Amino acid sequence: MALKTKIGAGERELTSSPALTQDDNRKRLRRAWVVVFLLVLFQIIAFADKAVLGLVSTDAMAELGLTPTQFGMIGSSFFLLYSIVSIVTGVIASRVSVHWIVLTLGIIWAVMQFPMLLGGGAAILLATRIILGGAEGPATAMSLTSAHTWFLPKERALPSSLIAAGSTMGPIIAAPVLTLVITAWGWRWAFGVLGIAGLVWCISWLLFGGSGPFLNKKDRKADTPQSVSTVSSEKVSVDDQPSFPIWQVLLSLSFLVALIGAASNFFVQGFLTTWLPQYLETVIGLPLPQVGAVTTFPWIIGAVVLLMLGAIGDRMMRRGATARASIAALFGLSTLVAGISFLLVTVTSGTVSVAFLALAGGCSLVFPMSATAVSYCVGVKQRPIIMATLGGLAATGAIISPTLVGGLMTKAGYVAPAKGVSPSPEMVTAMTDGVHNAFIITGLFLIVVASCASFSFVPNRQ
Repeated sequence: MALKTKIGAGERELTSSPALTQDDNRKRLRRAWVVVFLLVLFQIIAFADKAVLGLVSTDAMAELGLTPTQFGMIGSSFFLLYSIVSIVTGVIASRVSVHWIVLTLGIIWAVMQFPMLLGGGAAILLATRIILGGAEGPATAMSLTSAHTWFLPKERALPSSLIAAGSTMGPIIAAPVLTLVITAWGWRWAFGVLGIAGLVWCISWLLFGGSGPFLNKKDRKADTPQSVSTVSSEKVSVDDQPSFPIWQVLLSLSFLVALIGAASNFFVQGFLTTWLPQYLETVIGLPLPQVGAVTTFPWIIGAVVLLMLGAIGDRMMRRGATARASIAALFGLSTLVAGISFLLVTVTSGTVSVAFLALAGGCSLVFPMSATAVSYCVGVKQRPIIMATLGGLAATGAIISPTLVGGLMTKAGYVAPAKGVSPSPEMVTAMTDGVHNAFIITGLFLIVVASCASFSFVPNRQ
């Protein structure tokens, strides 16, 4: 059984119909980049929602009376419904316009922030994180799917990378802002600010968002702007591939390798969004304002890496390279650097340790590359469900890591101090031992994943 992709050297690309004038094409691209900009903001808000828990960890644990293991479980709970909702949304997206799906997700994100602003306790925090995580599960897949409706296959590498970079820019923008909010108004207002930002985005999407012309046929009539002509199907493209049985796709070597790689990315995200700020504050000894700044380093590096690899991959594919060479191999290289860097964090200290940690985290934030690679294995009709399923199943990595790190900290003897009390040297040592054990596990896992992604991902066959 073979899953064939039509992207590669010497193969024909989807082209516009001769009826599509240069003026029509310019209008399409202007609208397309407006949509991409909104989807980048969508990703920024989504990942800021994840990052907020780590930023409030010290104050929230003290006020709500949570142990490291309990707080780690709350961090993990964000991803409990991630898989289920991602897969279900992927199925819905084959029947409902992705424009409305994206709007619905944004509304849920915004509403779920306000209960904690209004005084919710540990149970409310747990419940809202579960619902919020479920609604954010399909975010990347739906963002990429929405953007792809506006671009030809050969044009998609750059907008995909920009949307992917949006997921890393969330904490970059949010961490300093939310740190100021926490310092000035208290930790609960961090949730309130995100809720307000989410509502503003939803209004903007209603006004300026929408689906593009490159949809499956049954959606084109309703969603295509009048200024955009239909697309010729006379030439072969990745969008013209036949549908495969879902089980055949899910059991293909390409999908399984992409799944392992994506799970490794989520594993690291779980740590970054739950424990990184407290690690920097307790082990490295940074004050909260500096924690807010340093927390952004992995995400800044991640954004740069995604944009750089996206530009390189875009150039390679325009020159006829395969998806394996221009996407999967670059994903593997980034993951390898991340794995080695995590191991080096445990044998260094101070500024050097922080530098390796930032590099490790940043080079791990390349999950959208695995989703993009998988998108070249199937046609347009199956793409939403396959990419959503990939993200949903991969989220198990983020379910494991926060609880694993919290458990290792508890096993090492760490106990969170009371509010306003600095941790003792013994507690600092306990946290260091627990987290570094997690870094060793993570580093070895990423190195194995890098080897699989670089040598085993073959989108044109099982």
